[in-house]
Amino acid sequence: MKNLIDLEELKTLAPAGYHIAVRMGFVFPAEEHNAMPLGWVRHYTARGFMMQDPILRWAYAETGQTRWSALKENDPFGILDQARGFGLTFGVAVSLRDLPGDAATGVEQGSRSFGSFARHDREFAPSEIARLQDIVQERHDALTPPTNLTEAELEAMRLARDGMLLKEIAHQLGVSEGAIKQRLKSAKLKLDARNSTHAIAKATQFGLI
Repeated sequence: MKNLIDLEELKTLAPAGYHIAVRMGFVFPAEEHNAMPLGWVRHYTARGFMMQDPILRWAYAETGQTRWSALKENDPFGILDQARGFGLTFGVAVSLRDLPGDAATGVEQGSRSFGSFARHDREFAPSEIARLQDIVQERHDALTPPTNLTEAELEAMRLARDGMLLKEIAHQLGVSEGAIKQRLKSAKLKLDARNSTHAIAKATQFGLI
């Protein structure tokens, strides 16, 4: 996949851990990197912190970047204090999204990506925060949904996603099986997918079908 995140750089910038979710879909992100300490992940999950997490609440409501220390007033459950017990002492959050109807991306509905990064020793320097924001932005841009898929290609993927066989799709659309294969192949290339199944999964994740 193009423009992969440099995980070694992230380990240097955020040695205590990081979590990046790129282009959130209806349920899951298109890509996710979670290197938070396993003990914290288990603690966080077991207590169902997601709905009360001040970092996530900020990330879904705002864009830009903020230090965790600026979110303490919005943390009535003391989640950030508990994170310190797992070495997540200092942190920064980054959130960005496409603007609806953004001419640069062609995306009709805003798609959000965010990252949360931690250190145990000190606050992040402004230059480090800027680089972390760039990393999230670069991956967000790399996973921009294609805008050149035709309606015929999208329709073929919709029907295949719904479980129809190639011959059934061809019959319903009044074309040959060869034409359907070509549409799926073209969609696969435009979506930078490994195969048609992967292409359909990516198109679904992007909300294209």
